[in-house]
Amino acid sequence: MNRVNFEDGMAFPPRPNVNPNKLSLAQRPRRNRKAEWARRLVREHELTASDLIWPIFLVEGEGLREPVASMPGVERLSVDEAVRAAGLAAELGIPALALFPNIDPALRDVEASEALNEANLVCRAIRAVKRAVPQVGIITDVALDPYTSHGHDGLMEGEEILNDATVAVLVAQALNQARAGADVIAPSDMMDGRVGAIRAGLDAEGFENVSIMSYAAKYASAFYGPFRDAIGTKATLVGDKRTYQMDPANSEEALREVAADIEEGADMVIVKPGLPYLDVIFRVKETFGVPTFAYQVSGEYAMLMGAVNNGWLDADRAIFESLIAFKRAGAAGVLTYFAPLVAKKLKEG
Repeated sequence: MNRVNFEDGMAFPPRPNVNPNKLSLAQRPRRNRKAEWARRLVREHELTASDLIWPIFLVEGEGLREPVASMPGVERLSVDEAVRAAGLAAELGIPALALFPNIDPALRDVEASEALNEANLVCRAIRAVKRAVPQVGIITDVALDPYTSHGHDGLMEGEEILNDATVAVLVAQALNQARAGADVIAPSDMMDGRVGAIRAGLDAEGFENVSIMSYAAKYASAFYGPFRDAIGTKATLVGDKRTYQMDPANSEEALREVAADIEEGADMVIVKPGLPYLDVIFRVKETFGVPTFAYQVSGEYAMLMGAVNNGWLDADRAIFESLIAFKRAGAAGVLTYFAPLVAKKLKEG
């Protein structure tokens, strides 16, 4: 059937039947790669500072920047330093920060009670950043692992993670963060039904405009080790998280998880980790068409930095290539510890 040009009613001839596996001498794909201007002209995907979310680790104190040993170049920041980081983000065009606390071990208990403290580390950081740099979005993690003495994302009874009891606490935690001024609530706990409960709780208190960015497909991954070091749960974690985080062998299950979270009210979804799950990112975006984000997790960062620091990889090329892979897979953006470095490079051209 001929295609129709609706501007003038003229019919175009049908497209030629081109077999990409049999290129004639007239077809020379290298012509589009012959110079930088040509490569730019036909480039299918672009990475900009607007694609970046910068995860920040928080620690108590003032004027503190504590290096994370397993993540070269990453530091835990006191609240005042987090405010400075937010200022840098605004200067570089990074749209949002994601906050993760390293809670004083003395404040951790089996009930995660510090998560509901309106003056806890995260809430103080939210208020300070929104006062100083209101144009930068604040995304807050909703999960109990930084606050529990056993390092799990939920409440425990014996060795079982209690789903519904945990969800009730997560709702209270989300409300605590929303009252402090969080722009986006990001539940990463992987309890069933938590997105719908959080959405209902937010709406009931007048926070209809607070978004939910759900960790909808979060896998029980070996790549989280440095993150647990950064937030101080590596030593406290009892057992593992495979009863609530996803099996790395499954992708159909990821689609069911995402579908459930969208139905419950998620505005955006995250696939975590990132590079080992590019296929999942692609399938989620193709299936649902919702804003889908990748989390380039701590283990991915540590591997790249380890290779870079040993001289095995070119830093700029490897980092940018890893990030454009997420865009190619369909991600709207990426949570990455490389955010300030990449945004600076992009600004410098």
